[in-house]
Amino acid sequence: MSVHEPATAAGASHADTGREHEAREDVLRVLLVEDDDADALLVREHLQDAGLQVELVQARTLDEALQRLDADCVLLDLGLPDARGLPALERLLAGGAPPVVVLTGLADTRTGLAAVAAGAQDYLVKQDVEPETLGRAVRYAVQRTRWESAERELFRSGVRAQETLRLERALLPRPVVHDPRLVVEVAYRSGRDGVLGGDFYDVVERPDGTVLAVVGDVCGHGPDEAALGATLRTAWRTLVLAEHSPACILALLERVLRAERAADWVFTTAAMVVVAPDRRSAELYLAGHPAALLVGPPTAVVPPVRRGRALGLPLDGGWEPQHVPLEGDWRLLVYTDGLLEATIDDEGDRLGKERLVAVVEGVARAADARGDGSGVVEAVLDAVQALHGGPLVDDSALVLLGCVPGSAAHADAAPREPADGAPA
Repeated sequence: MSVHEPATAAGASHADTGREHEAREDVLRVLLVEDDDADALLVREHLQDAGLQVELVQARTLDEALQRLDADCVLLDLGLPDARGLPALERLLAGGAPPVVVLTGLADTRTGLAAVAAGAQDYLVKQDVEPETLGRAVRYAVQRTRWESAERELFRSGVRAQETLRLERALLPRPVVHDPRLVVEVAYRSGRDGVLGGDFYDVVERPDGTVLAVVGDVCGHGPDEAALGATLRTAWRTLVLAEHSPACILALLERVLRAERAADWVFTTAAMVVVAPDRRSAELYLAGHPAALLVGPPTAVVPPVRRGRALGLPLDGGWEPQHVPLEGDWRLLVYTDGLLEATIDDEGDRLGKERLVAVVEGVARAADARGDGSGVVEAVLDAVQALHGGPLVDDSALVLLGCVPGSAAHADAAPREPADGAPA
């Protein structure tokens, strides 16, 4: 025979526990710093008469009080054995005290006012204290401090949001291209934690018609990596606008990385594309970065026959360009590895290059079927996220360059701001 407790008893027990928890949340923890037990008893009775649910703890010295500051409010007598007057309040506030209400004698009104000026929430003259007055002072002190704390947090959140926006603009600039034949699409998605990472991109057309594009990925994830990515992106655009040879840009960018990184182990992968003015060929530089894709149909990986090391690694070797012929209406896609690292099943299998090629192929066919061929990079991100089952773990950046000769639609869609006036 087995005995089972009735389900209703368990339910009642859980309900009682829940009510007790809610009741505890309504209880104010008050620390009374008072060496006179008679005055302490009077304060306790006044708080009860005021209808406050209070857990009152008494400390008889300031040193004892400094060890018991886990409270919602402090009632402080300014005439303690080990501290008198404003120095007692100053020590308490310096110790990280919650809101303080000062208790003074009849002749200490000026001291009470000075205490408020020094940081106390309120002061009360002991001889004049009534239950309602004391209860209101405690309530107001607690609520005012909570409101001020919420206001400060709201302000800090606003500042952080503005900083994130400025950092995002530095990482993800507006492409500067004015050739009406050229199609440029860029996209970025942060990882599932919503924090900006170190992925960056940029696209700039030089006065001679050469178009340079870059995607990069600083190792790691967080504000330091994002700041470094923004620095590298700005440095890259500066080097491009300064007419440095494409063959020198990655080496110069590595010098910036070594000077700006927080630790010697930090490295960055990058892919840089240099499209010739006639749009019939490109030079592809890979610095430890995933291979580019020629978007079809059919879509195919550009075989990485000249892959260099990642920027910042203490290894020999530089970066040699790989010549990529571009024929007909072409589209070239470079991206960061957040796409490849997407998991697509419960076993943890990653998307990988072959599946990414299939995703891009399907997206490109759908875009072409619509007749405009646009929206490829955002659709690729959406498709990969759908396979992953939600936001990707790592952030991802994509740049698509394409050329559709004589297409008015693409001419209208292409940015037209002159490159030589672009901000770095």
